[in-house]
Amino acid sequence: MAMNVGTAERTLRVLVGLSLVAAAVLGFISPLGYVGLVPLVTGLAGFCPVYRLFGRRS
Repeated sequence: MAMNVGTAERTLRVLVGLSLVAAAVLGFISPLGYVGLVPLVTGLAGFCPVYRLFGRRS
């Protein structure tokens, strides 16, 4: 599994993911905030399956 997400995008994904999950845990937003786990995990892994599906690299 090769990395297909660049450094800047990885950083942004991790920040957005952490923000959404933290807001959901603290009750500021609905439990749908746990969707933030998706950008968090893809940012930490450096791999996005959707990018691979479309042949994109950033």
